[in-house]
Amino acid sequence: MSETDKIWQVAEVNAIVRELLENSLMPFWMRGEIGTLSIQRASGHVYMTMKDKRSQMRVVFFSGARAVEQLGLRIGSEVEVFGRLTVYEVRGEYQFSVKSIRPVGFGALQQRFEELKQRLGAEGLFDSERKKAVPLLPECVGVVTSPDGAAIRDFLQIVTRRFPGLPVKIYPSPVQGAGAAPELARGIEFFNRAGGVEVIVLTRGGGSMEDLWAFNEEVLVRAVAASRIPVISAVGHEIDFTLCDFAADLRVPTPSAAAELVAAHRDELLERLNRLQKDMISSLDGLRSELRYRLNEAAGSFVFREPVYMIRQKQQLIDEIDSEMKHSLRQAVNDAGARTELLAERLKGLSPRSLLREKNLVTERLGEQLLLHISRYRTEQENRLGGFNRSLNNLDPGQVLKRGYAMVSRAADGKIITSEEDAAIGTELNIRLGHGEITARRER
Repeated sequence: MSETDKIWQVAEVNAIVRELLENSLMPFWMRGEIGTLSIQRASGHVYMTMKDKRSQMRVVFFSGARAVEQLGLRIGSEVEVFGRLTVYEVRGEYQFSVKSIRPVGFGALQQRFEELKQRLGAEGLFDSERKKAVPLLPECVGVVTSPDGAAIRDFLQIVTRRFPGLPVKIYPSPVQGAGAAPELARGIEFFNRAGGVEVIVLTRGGGSMEDLWAFNEEVLVRAVAASRIPVISAVGHEIDFTLCDFAADLRVPTPSAAAELVAAHRDELLERLNRLQKDMISSLDGLRSELRYRLNEAAGSFVFREPVYMIRQKQQLIDEIDSEMKHSLRQAVNDAGARTELLAERLKGLSPRSLLREKNLVTERLGEQLLLHISRYRTEQENRLGGFNRSLNNLDPGQVLKRGYAMVSRAADGKIITSEEDAAIGTELNIRLGHGEITARRER
């Protein structure tokens, strides 16, 4: 190892490794099983390991907590991640930084979902302007769902508890699998054709994206958007979203939430009605008392006894207002004249001639200051140059020789003799004096 070899710091090595690794590979998709999973809720970051049968790798998903939770990912889930390799320099470990994540098999469905959402959205099916208001307390509710599912049981239980006797009509339909979407659409069309309900609830329980796919089918989405009766979409859990949610007049997170929305609590409504009735009676009594008092006051007022006096008072008030207006007008004219004179004086000070005269004076002062600085600078430089010349003369070897000193060198190679060891006996010597040179030989 030579003295010029660089000694690297650990951080420098890790930084170079990171640069080489990150620049050597473009972002790519990677597939594997989640081995460990840690969600940092404070920062929103996700740290995990992905593995296959032979290897595992550290994975970080910055700000990915919401996406991981919405997809319901857990240890053992098989996923596909898109991102790039990077190096965590603090520990010198390489890891995979995730930009996007999806369950295995999720990609094709998600792509179909996004394409259909974009196409139907462009047609205006999801516009807020076309959504209808949901009645506060419908006289009858239509539900399109599976008659055997947990969703309808929860729905009916909550409706019965909150508002016993509220009529509910059910259109039975499969909620997943082939043929489910057309049948659900026929249920929406049935209630629109038959009438008798003021709101339609389209509902089912939670499930995977594949389980809920019927509610993303175009035939059902168009039926929801075309419904004359307001439609509430209550599909899946709170984190589940379908295209019917966007097309419906209102989306609620669960079937239970839909039941609570359409069936107001009867006791609460009765209490509100009683309270409103009492408030209205109290307000009417107060208003009646106030009007009776005002009537008595008006009947005994001076206006009814002397109506001409009231007119004269108003005439006097008009005269006072007229005088005040004239005074204000004169004052405004005077103020405007004063402001005009003030602005004229300011304009004189801002005329081009005045400004030019002022700038000329400033230019002359600056020119005088510049000439003074140039003169001072020239004097300083001349003094410095004289000092340099004196120093050079003092350091000139010729000046030293003129004071009686000599400079001795070997004739053969011109080496300056500074000690007797530099010139052996018989050495030819050159002796430089203040004026001229002498050739000599050392004899002893």
